[in-house]
Amino acid sequence: MKVFVTGATGFVGQEIVRRLCEAGYSMRFLAHSPGGNIAREFVSRYGAEAKHGNVLDVSSLDDALGGTDAVIHLVGIISEIGENTFENVHTRGTQNVLAAAQRAGVRRFVHMSALGTRPDAVSRYHKSKWAAEEAVRNGGVDYTIFRPSLIYGRKDHFVNLFAKIIRWSLVVPVMGRSDAKFQPVPVEVVAASFVKSLSEEKAIGKTFDLCGVETLTMPSLIDQILEVMRRRRLKLRVPAAVAKGQAALLEFVFPRLLRKAAPLNRDQLIMLNEDNVGNGNPARELFGLKSIHFSEGIARYQGKP
Repeated sequence: MKVFVTGATGFVGQEIVRRLCEAGYSMRFLAHSPGGNIAREFVSRYGAEAKHGNVLDVSSLDDALGGTDAVIHLVGIISEIGENTFENVHTRGTQNVLAAAQRAGVRRFVHMSALGTRPDAVSRYHKSKWAAEEAVRNGGVDYTIFRPSLIYGRKDHFVNLFAKIIRWSLVVPVMGRSDAKFQPVPVEVVAASFVKSLSEEKAIGKTFDLCGVETLTMPSLIDQILEVMRRRRLKLRVPAAVAKGQAALLEFVFPRLLRKAAPLNRDQLIMLNEDNVGNGNPARELFGLKSIHFSEGIARYQGKP
């Protein structure tokens, strides 16, 4: 089976590509920069095919999908810049990949969504993810949809951000509701689920939550990072109005002056005020996933003082 992967060079994508090749799949991936270091490593180490393209460029997708048997669609953003809006990347991009898959005769489609995605979502991120899910469900393909909670691992942007703050500051800011609940999940579990679903007929037509075995609040999550790093820091609650003002300023400054997406936006604050929990048992049982506690998982790459 030849698998086509979008978002392959991202944090989750890199782990999925590694596991696809370990499982014996041949692989082709879409890349903005086929000459980039990660893309070149995929080609040299795994014998993967790189195809230059963009999920918003329909013409690039037809050539990329020809001759493949399955799609793993991972492309997503957490902050917007230019044409890379939630609606464009998540919804329109998914619609474009689905249409190209149909034209290429590709039936199997495994889709990355997010925990918290629902029809009555408040955040634009989750709204665009729901619209993408609806496109997949009605796209005439044998689909599987995964909704991960916060994903952590050696190259994540979440735990590593807090670790950096902890190393360089005596104060750790805490945004969002202090009692909002999360179920962080290791990237290895997410990747295993995607790869195993390709050969699991019982996964077709299903939507799975991918959750860790613990339910944590943001303060307790930070406490576990501190404990693993063997540090003591003051946690400082950031008032909602202050956080919203900071996010609005970053949204204005970063795209205009630095030509980068803002590291914090108001949509993220909305999501930090919501519970982000689900039922991970169906995925664990079907795919034989390992259970691991958050502190044990992050100790593998944040355990040194």
